[in-house]
Amino acid sequence: MTDTDQTPETSVSGQTPVEKEVSTFRLVATLAVAGTLAGLLIVLVNQHTKPIIDKYKAEQLRIAVYEVLPGSVRYNTYYLVNKSLSLTLPEDAKESEYKRVYIGYNAESGIRGVAISRGESGFQDIIQVIFGFDPTSRKLTGMKVLDSKETPGLGDKIYKDLAFVEQFFAGPQTPLVGVKPGAGKGLANEIDTITGATISSKAIIDIINHGMEEWMPVVVQGIPPAPADTADEEAQQ
Repeated sequence: MTDTDQTPETSVSGQTPVEKEVSTFRLVATLAVAGTLAGLLIVLVNQHTKPIIDKYKAEQLRIAVYEVLPGSVRYNTYYLVNKSLSLTLPEDAKESEYKRVYIGYNAESGIRGVAISRGESGFQDIIQVIFGFDPTSRKLTGMKVLDSKETPGLGDKIYKDLAFVEQFFAGPQTPLVGVKPGAGKGLANEIDTITGATISSKAIIDIINHGMEEWMPVVVQGIPPAPADTADEEAQQ
């Protein structure tokens, strides 16, 4: 038999079988069940991983506070309540709805500095930064990038370029002024930006300046004293 001799298979009656059409309802129902199961799986995974992620972020923040407030042995979290700093929140209040700052203390329980976490737009996305400052002199004590999606090899220099980062630990005066490398006049508030990552590095400066503008009036009002037993865990040496 040649290829041209092949004929379609027939049923017992000699008629070619008719293909059955798939029911639209059955198809939609199958997709709906699959979607529901996938959604349920995502929810279950999120419920399992979210506490782990939140705990990790909290630990990284705790470490960062001590980094930007060198010399601190403990710190307290203060919330902005009715335009004033408070260690406690109103009854039934959600912690996530309140802004906060971190007050660091030295071994003699004197205030070492204030740390603020703040995020603003960079070149690619939101840059989350924490920085510390002396509330009396208004000089910075440190800065650390907590989260950034800036361009690898360029924008990520805001935390990989040690020369840039170390400037914020050298006690610059606020408000900061960004200058091109080598173009500064030696002023106490100058920060050399990063060649090739000017927008990202200027974003860091803007975040700090805006944070100082927002929080200095609150800090100037006074920081309520806090009992030692309310402080966060001491820094690990």
